[in-house]
Formats: sequence, structure tokens, C-alpha cells
Amino acid sequence: MLINKVYTITEISGLIKGVVEHHFTGIQVKAELSSVKKHSSGHIYLTLKEGKAVLNGICWKGMVSKLATQPQEGLEVICTGRLTTFPMQSKYQMIIESMELAGEGVLLKRLEELKKKLMAEGLFDPNRKQDIPLIPQKIGIITSPTGAVIRDILHRLQDRFPTSVLLWPVPVQGEGAALKIAAAIEGFNILPKTERPDVLIVARGGGSLEDLWCFNEECVVRAVANSQIPLISAVGHETDTTLIDYASDHRAPTPTAAAERAVPVRQDLRVKVQDRTKRLNQSMRRLFEENTQRLDDRQERLGRAMDVFLRHNEQRLARLQMRSPRDLVLRQNDALKSLSSRFVLGMRHHLQTREKTLDSCGKLLESYSYTRTLERGFSLVKNKAGEVIRRAKDLVRGDLFEVHFADGRVEAQVSGNAPTLQKPRSKKKSQKQAHKSSNTQQGSLF
Repeated sequence: MLINKVYTITEISGLIKGVVEHHFTGIQVKAELSSVKKHSSGHIYLTLKEGKAVLNGICWKGMVSKLATQPQEGLEVICTGRLTTFPMQSKYQMIIESMELAGEGVLLKRLEELKKKLMAEGLFDPNRKQDIPLIPQKIGIITSPTGAVIRDILHRLQDRFPTSVLLWPVPVQGEGAALKIAAAIEGFNILPKTERPDVLIVARGGGSLEDLWCFNEECVVRAVANSQIPLISAVGHETDTTLIDYASDHRAPTPTAAAERAVPVRQDLRVKVQDRTKRLNQSMRRLFEENTQRLDDRQERLGRAMDVFLRHNEQRLARLQMRSPRDLVLRQNDALKSLSSRFVLGMRHHLQTREKTLDSCGKLLESYSYTRTLERGFSLVKNKAGEVIRRAKDLVRGDLFEVHFADGRVEAQVSGNAPTLQKPRSKKKSQKQAHKSSNTQQGSLF
């Protein structure tokens, strides 16, 4: 072998580092976490494990808080990052830049987030749940038309209580299954009432989380929660749980159990009806016997009461016959005369009082009359419309008006210029002028 160059360890480490970092950038690794340790510096050191193969990993402090999933022992994750080497130990390792749950872990995370969201909206509230009818006339079943599930349900219904069944066939796993299951639930609900089932069963057999995932889809859960028809969920085996189990009105551990919950056992009902019929007949017979005895007792007591009643009234009649009708009439006549006399006296006193009050009011009203004011030498001036003139400025030249005195009225007309205030005249002169005006038909005040 021809040796061209002798390398140092540092040179070899550098060459390997360059090759590794060049070819392994932006890679994803699916593995199980092991030996997870957080250093005092804030960096996280861990081991990615797949069977016996292991790969060391580092998540620097600045990236730890940005991880979607915090590293924990035993988690199956998908790490994204790059490979590099550690020259001091001749090892290669992965620098982790992001981390997510892998496989079932991812689904469980999505399931938990959706569960919290729908629970916050109240879709799982127990108060929303409806009662399952005791004896449904028609049952709607949403499941695959083939397989053991539909056969088990129909067989169980036939054994317990044969009932009319409507099957809405749907795929129960795979792409598009969720939308078809939701559409089936909504389809049953929009049927006319005469064709609508009394209860619905949504069912499928067991399977992995991925197989049952369509029953965790939001559209299916909302359709179950909004169903006006009581709904029984029966998905998977007893240990399997899906989100529609929380939204349904009743959760059955298996499809067969769903059929048992949907209908009672006909023979058991027949026995119960017979037993209750027997008990009802016995109760009716006892009631009839008790009422017959009570009727006999009432009849006997009624006979005795009638005798007492008749004797009592005979005694009252005898006492009344001892009094003379004439005495009763005279006594009532005296009472009537007494009341009549008291009534006449009362009315007389009342009328006298009202007469005095009326007379007093009349005198007071007369004293307030404006004619008394006119008798004291005053006069009242009105225009042709009968309105009172209170100020001289309310009249203009040519206006007709009336002057009212205590003993009559005269008509006058304004002549000359606008009125002016005059000095008060003596009482004697004013009386003479008023007297003179009363003897004329029309005059002038100005």
C-alpha cells in the first residue's frame, strides 16, 4: 500500500466533521428518548435509541424553550436537526433543533388538545344528554354494512326485542370516513318525524388508535353532540375510548352492549306486566272491599242523622207554633215606626245644615261679584268682542267700546290722538260725568 500523507488526529477529526456536517444537515430521526439529562448550563443531553442502536443528542439552551415537546424518558419522538462530531472523543452526535411526538404520541397529543377545546365549549356537559327511550319503535344504526358488528347488533336485537332497524352504511376507518359518519348522523336527524328513528347507534369493532381515529374527528363529535335523536356510541372494545363517547347520550362498551341498552328483554317486560297486572287487580279488589264497607257504614250513619235532623226540626216548629202571628206582626210594626221617626228627624237636621251652608256660600259669592265694585263708582270697559280693556294703550282712534256702570252701559268711540295719562279727577266731578254719559247713546272719552 502506498502512503502519500501522514495525517494527524486533528486533521482526521476535521475531515470527518466536514463530511458529516455537509451530508447530514436538516435531517429527521425517529427514536425513543433515553438518558435525558438537563445540565446546569441549561443544555439537554440525551440518547436517541432504536433497539440496540443509539445516537447521542444535544439540545442547546436557546432551543429548549422552543421545543413543541419537552424531552422525557421513554417518549417516542421525531427529532429534526443536524449531525456533527465531537473530536475529543471521536464520536458523532445530533444537534436537535425541534422535537415532536411520533406515531401514537402525536395522535394522543392531538386528541388531548381537541378534547380540551370541545369540553370548554360544553359539548361534553352531562346536562346536554338525552334519555334513551325504553321501547323504541325504530332504531338507526351507523356502521359498516359488512363484518361482525352489524350481525352482532341485529342478532342481539332479535333475541331481546325484535325492532325495526334502519342501517346507514358507512366506512368506519380510513380517509373520508369521518365526514361520512357525520353526514349519516345529520341525515337521520333531518328525516321526517314519521320516518326518523327513536334512537341511533354508532358502532364499530376494536382496533388501534389510528383505526379508531375517525371517531375522534371534530366533525363527528359535533354531529353527535348536536343530534336531536338520542345516540348510543359503541366504538371499539371496553377499554377503547373515543371523543364521541363523551358527546353521546350513552356510551356502550361494545356494539352488543349497545343493542342491549337500546331495547329491553321482551320476556322480562312480559313478566313485569303480568306481575304488575296481578298486583293492580289485588289493589283494586282491596279498594273495592274497603269502599264497600265504608259505604255501608256511611249509609247506617246517614239513617241515624236523618232521624236526629227530623226530631230537631219538629221541636223548632213546635216552638214557633207557640207564638201568635199577630204578636210578631205588631212587634215588627213598632220597630218600623221607630226607624221611620229616626229617619225623618235625621233628614230634617241634614237639610237644615245644608241650607245654612248654601246661604253662607251665596252671600260670600255675592260679595265677590264685580257688580259690587261697579256700585262703588268703578266702571268696566269692553271692546265690541266682549273682551275687557285694561289699559288705554289697547285702544286706538276709531275703536268702538262699551263702558259698563252699576246701573247700565254706554257705547263710545275713541277720537283724537293716542291716549295720554290724565290727572285723577275729584270724586264729585267723576260722578257727574258718569251720570252724564249714562244718559247718552255714544260719546268720546278722549
